[in-house]
Amino acid sequence: MILTVTLNASIDKLYLLPSVQPETVMRVQEAHNSAGGKGLNVSRVAAKLGETVTAMGFTGGLNGQYLESLICQPEVRCAFTHVKGETRCCINCWDLSNGKSTEYLEPGAAVSVEELSRFYKDFEAQLPNAGVVAISGSVPKGVPADAYCQLIRRCKAADVPVMVDTSGERLVAAAAECPTFIKPNTDEIAQLLGYAPADLESLAAAAQSLHQKGTRYVVVSMGAEGALLACDEGTYLGKPPLITPKNTVGCGDSMVAGFAVGFARKQPVCDCFRMALAVSAANALSLYTGDFCEADYQRLYPEVTIQKIA
Repeated sequence: MILTVTLNASIDKLYLLPSVQPETVMRVQEAHNSAGGKGLNVSRVAAKLGETVTAMGFTGGLNGQYLESLICQPEVRCAFTHVKGETRCCINCWDLSNGKSTEYLEPGAAVSVEELSRFYKDFEAQLPNAGVVAISGSVPKGVPADAYCQLIRRCKAADVPVMVDTSGERLVAAAAECPTFIKPNTDEIAQLLGYAPADLESLAAAAQSLHQKGTRYVVVSMGAEGALLACDEGTYLGKPPLITPKNTVGCGDSMVAGFAVGFARKQPVCDCFRMALAVSAANALSLYTGDFCEADYQRLYPEVTIQKIA
């Protein structure tokens, strides 16, 4: 079972508009609501790849009830900690005339000390059943910067692989705890290092240096250019096939899901990498976040290239 953590869950609203025109009244052509937050994107993709998932985090109020009702895949079980605050909404306005989007992300209602303490207890209750833990995204107010560190320590004490995908001070703090897996992009790796690698060679060396500090798998996502993987077996450059994306939101979460599924199945790391790149590219071919067409995934999987570069 894959255990996902989405502390700042949201109802994600995708608005499809003929064009986005600020300071006017715009009529939405089509609206699509989904259970959102990076960890829930991971949950959907991992479940669609055939794994069972338990989704954790905070939900509250009528929005929280609605969010949980949107999780309709039978492979995903809800185990949220319920709080007093109302679950947030996030809006993605998709301009059909140019394929560009504008996002409005609510911050999330504050979580109390007592509610955070209950979540830690709930997490510890689910942890013995987990084969892999994936912790993703931002946190609401009231959750301290070291919350992910607390979860990483619990996973390591239970000898459960733990994956972390976040940014800013949470990423810096989490990386210092040496989780099993981190996935910074090219901007976030600069936050970890204090400098920006200038080219592919220096980026690969930076990923390997982070791996040598104790993180077993360091994946640097590079958008359409693919990703770098640094691990005990070496440093690899993975590239997806050339595609014309429809929506790149959620591609990073899909990549995390691919690795999580591979880890849960104890597959060789290059097989995990190929799955992650293929499902990330398949996600980009879907308008919806954290979703993919099985036929796209099956077609793209053999077209992924992985090259050992160090």
